[in-house]
Amino acid sequence: MTAQDGFELFSVQGRTALVTGGARGVGALIAQALVEAGAEVYVTSRDVAAAEKTAARLSLFGDCFPLAADLATERGCRDLAESLGGRVDRLNLLVNNAGALHTAPLDDFDDAGWDTVLQVNLRAVFHLTRFLRPTLEAAARVGDPARVVNIGSIDGLRAPAAEIYSYAASKAAMHHLTLHLAGRLAPRIAVNALALGPFESAMSRDALADDIGRRSPLRRAGGLDDLAGVMRFLGSRSAAYLTGTVIPFDGGLSATR
Repeated sequence: MTAQDGFELFSVQGRTALVTGGARGVGALIAQALVEAGAEVYVTSRDVAAAEKTAARLSLFGDCFPLAADLATERGCRDLAESLGGRVDRLNLLVNNAGALHTAPLDDFDDAGWDTVLQVNLRAVFHLTRFLRPTLEAAARVGDPARVVNIGSIDGLRAPAAEIYSYAASKAAMHHLTLHLAGRLAPRIAVNALALGPFESAMSRDALADDIGRRSPLRRAGGLDDLAGVMRFLGSRSAAYLTGTVIPFDGGLSATR
């Protein structure tokens, strides 16, 4: 293999990606990593202004476009698939990143703490993937399937200390859904999940700084370069033989408890 072959093996240049919840936090980091690597990226948010602001910032590095989306309903997922379908004829990479979180003491954790979290973190992953299936399959090539990457959490692999019952349950279910969809959608679509630990973004930087230094075996939170590496791997030909996996991507935190 030549150096050029190796570069192309890990390249997402010219590929089309959709990052849900891509206007803020980890989603914005994922979108930036893909844009800087040469992908055409669409970012979604319920907040149209936020999506437009992020897309404008990332357009300084490459091709990035905003899409409004409310993924809390099946109709919202269908609308997003139709909106994207009006802009592109193929989708190489779907990143199901949009998420919701609710925290409350056990005795106060009622249906309101479950419904939106399950709708966004789990049902939207299912509905959006199935509605975008034709667009994903249009991008598939022999030996190089289209990709779905579900953004899970180490809180779905282990019981968290925080009282985030619906969030942890939704991420565990998403991990299992990843395996189920991988078997159903192969060979034209590969489906994997990243069980993320703490990542340093504009939303979380201050809160993470001290805590991660004490708890993480690698003594830091994840950052843009870490996401760039794993997303370029999962979205490129180098991961064409990988499907049905849940990858702990947490600096070793899940191995310490």
